[in-house]
Amino acid sequence: MEEMISKVLIDQDTIKKRVSELGQQITNDYRGKELLVIGIFKGAVPFLADLIREIKIPLKYDFMAVSSYGSSAVSSGAGRSLKDLDTSVEDYHVLIVEDIVDTGLTLKYLKENLARRHPLSLKIATLLDKPDRRRVEISPDYCGFTIPNEFVVGYGLDYDEKFRNLPYIGVLKAEVYKK
Repeated sequence: MEEMISKVLIDQDTIKKRVSELGQQITNDYRGKELLVIGIFKGAVPFLADLIREIKIPLKYDFMAVSSYGSSAVSSGAGRSLKDLDTSVEDYHVLIVEDIVDTGLTLKYLKENLARRHPLSLKIATLLDKPDRRRVEISPDYCGFTIPNEFVVGYGLDYDEKFRNLPYIGVLKAEVYKK
């Protein structure tokens, strides 16, 4: 796998430090509130797992699965629900945890979908933000890193379901995804 990575964009220690900082910020912002953290399958799982361990208040978490990529390297732009929540969002402050905000189309779909369910509040935490690719007006409330428009994998992010298990964020060599 390593030979398919052109460079390490964000190393494991830097990720760990930033996730800890985000956890402290979220702890402070939600102290005394009923927090429901919603992880977006599959990419956000490593980030969510590390982040909730850094949030030092009681919380609940659940998962949704939404897809706009399939096995493509480019978002189709059409959000598609694959798995819904098991928990109602009413009476909770909801924090959506996403691996990356790219075009923003999937996240816009998610926010609209969840807002219709009447949470007390609705915010977004993302590990990575790629604003150069944004196609709709949406911004994360908590952001780990703003990155350039490069094809990244690792720490939950994939190409064709591979590379999720890398402990860092790496740039995938173009010849891997431009076959």
